[in-house]
Amino acid sequence: MDVSKYNLDYLDQLEAESMHIFRESAATFQKPVLLYSIGKDSSVLLHLALKAFAPGKLPFPLLHVNTGFKFDEMIEFRDKIADQYGLQLFEEQNTEPKAMEFTAEDANSEQYIYYKKTKPLVEGLKKHGFDAAFGGARRDEEKARAKERIFSHRDKDNVWKPRAQRPELWHLYNPLLKSGESMRVFPLSNWTELDIWMYIKRENIDIVPLYFAKKRDVVVRNGVILRVDEFVKPKEGEEVIQMDCRYRTLGCSPSTGAVPSTATTLDEVIDEVFNAACSERENRMIDKNSDSSMEQKKKEGYF
Repeated sequence: MDVSKYNLDYLDQLEAESMHIFRESAATFQKPVLLYSIGKDSSVLLHLALKAFAPGKLPFPLLHVNTGFKFDEMIEFRDKIADQYGLQLFEEQNTEPKAMEFTAEDANSEQYIYYKKTKPLVEGLKKHGFDAAFGGARRDEEKARAKERIFSHRDKDNVWKPRAQRPELWHLYNPLLKSGESMRVFPLSNWTELDIWMYIKRENIDIVPLYFAKKRDVVVRNGVILRVDEFVKPKEGEEVIQMDCRYRTLGCSPSTGAVPSTATTLDEVIDEVFNAACSERENRMIDKNSDSSMEQKKKEGYF
C-alpha cells in the first residue's frame, strides 16, 4: 500500500472522537472500567484512554476476563503493560465446577463462551459495581456489531436489545441509567482494521508479538490453522507442519486461527490488511456456530 495516499487527517478525527467518548463517559458514569482483552484493538483503546486524560492518571481500572486458555504471550504482555503504566487491573475467571470442566476441545462451543467469557464478565461487572464498560469492538468486524450504538444500553440483567437502542445524532449520547442498568461504550466503533494498524504505526503502540509472522508449528483443523502449544495438541492423523504465519485477531489459543503470512513489520502487516478480502474474525471459530451466533452472545451479556 502507498501509505502517502492514506488520509492521515482522518486518523486525527477518529482519535478526537474516541477521546471525546472517553471524557464524556468519565464525566457521566459513576464507576466505568476498560475491558482489556490484550489484542491490537485493546492496545489502541488503552493508548487513547491514556492520551485522553494525560498528564493525569487513568481515572478507571482495567478488567480482563481470563478463560485460562489464552496464549502465554498475551498474559505476559498484559502484565508488562499494567506494570509499565501503573494500571489497576482486575482479572475475572470463572472457577465454578461447571466452568472448570471445559477443555481446549470445547473452546468454540456456545457453553464454553457462556461459562468462560460471558458469565465471569457479567459477574465481574456486578461484583465491582461498574456501571459502564469500555470495549474495543468495531462495526466493521461483524454484522451484529455493526448494529450496535457507541453507547450500548444493557438492562439490569445485562441484556442487549437491538430494537431498543437509543439514537445517536451529532455525537450526542444518552447515558441515563436506571438502578441496576449499565452501559457498554465502544470508542472504536467507527474505526476499521486498517485504521487501527495505521494508528499503531503512527503512535508507535506496543502490541503482542503474535501479530507478526514467524515460523510456527501448526496443525490444520477444520480448515483453521492452529498453533501447537500447551492447549493445542495434534490429533491422530494430523500432521504438524512449520508455517510462516501470524494472527489478525487474538483470543483463546484452541479457537483462534492464524493466517499464512511473511509480514514481520508494521508496513508489511498494513499492506496485507489493505489487500485482505475477508474480515479478521474469519479465523475465530466462536463466531461460526450459527448465523446469529454473535448477536445471541451479545444479548446474553458478551462483549
